[in-house]
Amino acid sequence: MGYKIAIIGATGNVGREMLDILAERGFPADTVVPLASRRSVGTEVSFGDKTLKVKALDDYDFSDTDIALMSAGGTISKEWSPKIAKQGCVVIDNSSAWRYDPDVPLIVPEVNADAISEFSKKNIIANPNCSTAQLVVALKPLHDKAVIKRIVVSTYQSVSGGGKDAMDELFNQTRAVFVADEVENKKFPKRIAFNVIPHIDAFMDDGSTKEEWKVVAETKKMLDKAIKVTCTAVRVPVFIGHSEAVNIEFVKAISADEARDILREAPGCLVIDKREDGGYMTPHECAGEDATYISRIREDSTIENGLNIWVVSDNLRKGAALNTVQIAELLVNRNLLKAKNAA
Repeated sequence: MGYKIAIIGATGNVGREMLDILAERGFPADTVVPLASRRSVGTEVSFGDKTLKVKALDDYDFSDTDIALMSAGGTISKEWSPKIAKQGCVVIDNSSAWRYDPDVPLIVPEVNADAISEFSKKNIIANPNCSTAQLVVALKPLHDKAVIKRIVVSTYQSVSGGGKDAMDELFNQTRAVFVADEVENKKFPKRIAFNVIPHIDAFMDDGSTKEEWKVVAETKKMLDKAIKVTCTAVRVPVFIGHSEAVNIEFVKAISADEARDILREAPGCLVIDKREDGGYMTPHECAGEDATYISRIREDSTIENGLNIWVVSDNLRKGAALNTVQIAELLVNRNLLKAKNAA
């Protein structure tokens, strides 16, 4: 007997990706239930070759459900995740609501899979921020080899990280520019079409944004609290795919060739790094792909034991939906969760 899975936020970009990825990867689910707010009840979503109708979260009984994949925002997760978890259903949450709770494991399977053993403290597992997920996949094998001392990250994040409204705004603004209509800002504080905005999430007292703080805090929690991290997060006019320019300072010596060989063998990584025109990965090419792509691997002559790398990944997949499903697979493959209907 397979598992019963609920997808909360099933009508959103990430929720739909979760449904697609569960089907693609053949997750052992007998039943998949899409959930959302009452206004979405009856909406049809695809799951493999099936069409499912969305049900209301408000009156759904989770007592016979094994895993809830939550992608409905932090406010809803804060309210609902504990309620769901108390019914014996494991919540894997894609928001920032639980990432910094010491009793909730924050997981990227290629990086810190063993931390999943702590899930039973609250029956909640957190999925990291999209920009952090791809970053730590690339950093983990290098840290294991040469011990990372400090990283400087500049992100180039697609509008899909802001949801469907953000994607619509980029589309509408781009069209407005071409037909000489008025360009309206609703989702973003400044125009995003043909522009870049060095501002993602709210500003904090020290001048950094919440998005930048997330990268710092989550990297330390998953990889190593001793690593010094600084980040500048920028929104760019790209629909899907986050990119990152990463400068890394190591404790031990490591060459670009060594790093390239290590990353080629690392789980979840794909190296595209030819020193020629087009010999690198861009967000346009990574859309719809599962891998974290690493390009432009080179030594930094301004510091001892330094490297620069370029990291690109589909933020809706590895940064959100794929990583969430991989966490669910960890629960199953490590026999940490038995299907209720089997019992």
